Amino acid sequence: MQNVLFYQDAITSYLNGFTTQREPVSLYNPINYILQLGGKRLRPVLTLMTAEAFNVDYKLALNAALSIEVFHNFSLVHDDIMDDAPLRRGKETVHEKWDVNTGILSGDAMLIMAYQLFENYEPTIFQALAKLFSKTALEVCEGQQYDVDFETRDDVTIPEYLKMIEYKTAVLVGAAMQMGAIVAEASEEDQKGIYEFGKNLGIAFQLQDDYLDAFGDPKTFGKQVGGDIIENKKTYLYIKAVEFASEDNKLELQHLFSLSPSDPSDKIETAKNIFKSSGAAEATRNEIENYTNKAFEVLETLNISTDNKEILKAFGASLMDRKV
Repeated sequence: MQNVLFYQDAITSYLNGFTTQREPVSLYNPINYILQLGGKRLRPVLTLMTAEAFNVDYKLALNAALSIEVFHNFSLVHDDIMDDAPLRRGKETVHEKWDVNTGILSGDAMLIMAYQLFENYEPTIFQALAKLFSKTALEVCEGQQYDVDFETRDDVTIPEYLKMIEYKTAVLVGAAMQMGAIVAEASEEDQKGIYEFGKNLGIAFQLQDDYLDAFGDPKTFGKQVGGDIIENKKTYLYIKAVEFASEDNKLELQHLFSLSPSDPSDKIETAKNIFKSSGAAEATRNEIENYTNKAFEVLETLNISTDNKEILKAFGASLMDRKV
């Protein structure tokens, strides 16, 4: 297996060949634009890493990896429309640079293009990839709808929230890894195992994102710290704080999350203090560790070399080692 940078370069190079000029340009230019905006490409990297973990040349998994990346970016185009987001990776979103109709249609085309990439595989692998992809794509839509529904609810439970982040975020990580195993023609048991590894890692990653949103270092986090608090998002931290806090703190927190002040600094600081004093911050850190350990336990059951297990474990540990 190679290092992450090697796989990132490989997927970027393959992507560059994919984003050629096609007609009509009004449909394909927005697609090329979003795909060239960059990002870490972690999901397709995982597909390539997994194929090599099961002793198959990563090049055989490039089409499956690219399918994951195209689908992920399709979902971002439509999510940005739903959120009316002006920026994506520091640049104008597709619907801002063009218009909403363009974002919808170009996004639709990306979903179809993601499926088309499976046509480069022989029938049994094509079928397995398409079946997993369809299941995962539908779950991502379900997760997005749960997220939208939760915005207007005050009674979201921890199991409901965990299901939402599993569907919205983690299943795509699991699927990215299972696709690499499918291309490598690994056993069904190993395919399921690597999926569970990725899924648990994806849940841990999203929980850590929730935590870092409140307590991260703005220099290293890459996003505005306190963004979820400003937007009144009911994250794991918030739900645990409501569960654990004193009645006074609980009422104060619920009141804070009904406000949208022009200067949110006091709101952010007060919410963070309640997250800490209630034990919600510690509970979130414990849950991050719990899902990371679940992922590593599954990894030990896989029929891959010890060296490859260590590489995948190191990759997982690096994701969990973002600065707070």
